[in-house]
Amino acid sequence: MATARIVIVGAGPAGTRCAETLVAAGFKPTLIDENRRDGGQIYRRQPQGFTRDYATLYGTEATKARDLHSSFDRLRESIDYRPDTLVWNLTPGQLCCVSQGKHSTVDYDALILCTGATDRLMPIEGWQLAGTYSLGGAQIALKSQAVSIGHSVVFMGSGPLLYLVASQYLKAGAKVAAVLDTSPLRKRVGALPKLLARPGLLFTGMKLLAQLYRAKIPVHLGIEPLQVVGDAASGVSGVRVRTARGKTLEVNCDAVALGYHLRPETQLADLAGCLLRFDEASSQWLLATDEDGRTSISGVYAAGDGSKIRGADAAECAGRLAALALMRDLHQPVDAGQVAEQRHALEVMDEFRLGLAQAFPWPSAQAKALPDEAIVCRCEMITAGELRRTVSEKGACEVNRAKAFSRVGMGRCQGRYCSQAGAEVIAAAAGVAVQQVGRQRGQAPVKPLSMLTEEVSP
Repeated sequence: MATARIVIVGAGPAGTRCAETLVAAGFKPTLIDENRRDGGQIYRRQPQGFTRDYATLYGTEATKARDLHSSFDRLRESIDYRPDTLVWNLTPGQLCCVSQGKHSTVDYDALILCTGATDRLMPIEGWQLAGTYSLGGAQIALKSQAVSIGHSVVFMGSGPLLYLVASQYLKAGAKVAAVLDTSPLRKRVGALPKLLARPGLLFTGMKLLAQLYRAKIPVHLGIEPLQVVGDAASGVSGVRVRTARGKTLEVNCDAVALGYHLRPETQLADLAGCLLRFDEASSQWLLATDEDGRTSISGVYAAGDGSKIRGADAAECAGRLAALALMRDLHQPVDAGQVAEQRHALEVMDEFRLGLAQAFPWPSAQAKALPDEAIVCRCEMITAGELRRTVSEKGACEVNRAKAFSRVGMGRCQGRYCSQAGAEVIAAAAGVAVQQVGRQRGQAPVKPLSMLTEEVSP
């Protein structure tokens, strides 16, 4: 049944390996990607005409990036590739897309969502000031345009991406003022048994940290973020934190990169009606799938960080598995050994994921400690105090109800940057567990878009 209309959304590690597996079986899938070039976020390709080498762009991941890009280049003639195309809505059997302002629809019999992830952020007083970026945004600036987000940059948050981006900036010659991590050392020590599931990756992380120490970059563990310092006219001038020893530390800088791991892009899956579940380890809502990537909706599959945050290697395995699951559902022959191999690899990577969640925990306590004047939703400039009042004065203890009263999550980012932290603020104010306040429902369009209109003659 190689004539089935199969659509893959996302051309990162998961989408590329998914397409590769399907092409090898005789299918010609349609691959839609929002970016202008393949590779996703972690292996984002530089623009045409840029000539930086792989080692400069990707560091320790250079070999993997080159391999994925080469695989995609071999696939291009065997797939219907549609770059620079945003899928902004869907209905059963049809995607709504926009490319360069022009709208189109794409019909499908089977849909594989490889939508990836975005930064997971926790607000801090002053983070609305110009010069405050997400870790992913700082990385995109470096990879896509070879520029630093500032002359002197502080990296603050927690998780492997914090050290990866800081080391990439250091390698590129940018000034890294400090790396400030909310996770204490004891958390990492306690997580070692799980982290040893992937000793090579653990060693890579240790090397990144060693590079920062060798370069005499100040690295502080177990800090409590207090404030991004600056003013509306000049932007960021520094950050203020409380160290693990209880002392106040201020670091001068003109840019800050913030981030706490990643959050999956589940909006399209949500619009498709797929079930999501609360993951205790990471304290966030994840797409519910079986071990091979089937969602709760027949004909809709998911792979990669858009389903569960396990990293690029896991995304490649999950992409293959989702393709194999689809082939089995279409009654096509599948190599059982290949399925078992990919499943086993993902089991190991999931153990490592749990180790990372333990070593670099989501700092939910920060939401409770936010001062009332701190901005939670940067798009709509909604403060923590306003959000708390929706709970105390209007009884809005569920995130979508609080959104209706306060406008939190109604801005251009569609809640990507504020909804999880906002849920923590609501939960703390209501005195309930964060899973009880629910999650912000996906809405179309999933991202801001522009449409070209034709002039009508009178």
